[in-house]
Amino acid sequence: MPTGIHRHVVRAVEYDGRRYFLKALPPRLADREWVFLRHLAAEGVPVVDVVGVVRDRSRADGEALQSVLITAHLEYALPYRLLFLRQGAGRLREPMLDALVDLLVRIHLVGFLWGDCSLSNTLFRRDAGRLAAYLVDTETGELHTQGLTDGQRDYDIELAVERCAGELLDLIASGVLSPDVDVVELGDELRRRYHALWIELTSEEVFPDDERYRIHDRLRRINELGFDVEELEIDGAHEGDGNRLRLRTKVVEPGRHRRQLRALTGLDVQEHQARSLLRDLHSFGLWLKDAEGVPYSEEYVAHRWVQQSFKGVLDLVPDDLRGRREPAQIFHEALEYWWRRCDEVGEDLDLFEVSRDFVTQVLAQEPDERTPVPVSEEEARVLAADPDESPLW
Repeated sequence: MPTGIHRHVVRAVEYDGRRYFLKALPPRLADREWVFLRHLAAEGVPVVDVVGVVRDRSRADGEALQSVLITAHLEYALPYRLLFLRQGAGRLREPMLDALVDLLVRIHLVGFLWGDCSLSNTLFRRDAGRLAAYLVDTETGELHTQGLTDGQRDYDIELAVERCAGELLDLIASGVLSPDVDVVELGDELRRRYHALWIELTSEEVFPDDERYRIHDRLRRINELGFDVEELEIDGAHEGDGNRLRLRTKVVEPGRHRRQLRALTGLDVQEHQARSLLRDLHSFGLWLKDAEGVPYSEEYVAHRWVQQSFKGVLDLVPDDLRGRREPAQIFHEALEYWWRRCDEVGEDLDLFEVSRDFVTQVLAQEPDERTPVPVSEEEARVLAADPDESPLW
C-alpha cells in the first residue's frame, strides 16, 4: 500500500480483517498527534481515525524504542500522486483546489494551526465529481482555543502554497505532470479561494432595517457551502441606517445533504454524493407518483428508492468489481453515464440497461480504490515512499 513520503517510518498492517497505518514517533509527538486527531474529529473536521498510541517500547536488550501512532486505513482514500497518475492535472485542478481550501478553512475555524499543510499530508476521496480532503498528519500543529489571528492563518496558507508547489514541481520532474503546469498560478488561486471562502463564512455584514431577508440569504449560502452558523447576533446600535450582522460559523460534518439523506435512507455518504443521490430520490418520487397515481410520503418514497433504484443498480455490480468505487460513487457515476447516454439519443433509456453497460465498459476498466495499490511499474515508481527502509520494530 502506498504510504507517501514521511519524515518517520510508516508501515501498513492488516489485523482482524482491518488495515492500519503505524507510524514511529518520539513519545511527545505521538501523544500530541493523538490528542490533535481526536480533538479535530470531535469538532467535525475530516481526519483519519486515530486508534491508539503504543508507548514504553523497547528491544529485547532493553534499548528504548519510539512510540507508535496507530491510525485506521481510510477506505477509498487516495494519495495525491496516485490521483495525478490516474486522472491528470487538467481534471484535478478545480476539485483538488476546492478540497484543500475547504479543509484549511475547516481546521482554522476550530482554532487549529496545521503548520505542515501539504498534499503528502492529505488524503482525497472521490465525491460525485469532486474531491473530499482528509487531514492525515498533525504532529507540527498547534491548537489555539481562542481562535487564530490573521497572521497565523496567513502563515499556514503560505506554508501550504510553498509545499504544494514543491510537490507539484516534483511530479513535473518525474514526468507525471506536464512542464506547462503553472505552479505559481495554482498557488495564487489557492490563496484567492481561501480568502473568498473565509470572508463568506466570517465577515460582518451591514444591512438596512427593511432588508432582513438578507439574513436568510446569507445563512442559505453558508449552508450550501457545507457549514452551519453556531451563533448569530444582530447589533441595531450600528452607526448609520442599518444593523450589523455578526456570525459565528461552526464546522459541521456531515453536511446538510448528508444529514438529510441519512435521515431518509440510513445511507452515510460524502456531501456531494448525497446531493446527487437526493436529486435522483426526488426524481424517483415524481416518477412514482405519475406511475401509480398516488402521492406518497417522503419516507415511503425514500424506502422504495433505496430498494428499487439504489440497490437495484448496485446489484448489477459483480463482487470482484465492488472495490473499484464506494457504493454511492458507483451509483452517482452510473447516473451520470445514464444521463449522457439519454442526452445523446434524445430520449429516456432504461436505467438498469444502461447501468449494465456502465459496469462492463467503464467500471471494469477502473483500478480498485478500496485499498489503493500500484497497478503498474510506473505507479510503483512514482509512489515510492521515503528511501529510509529502517525497520519499524
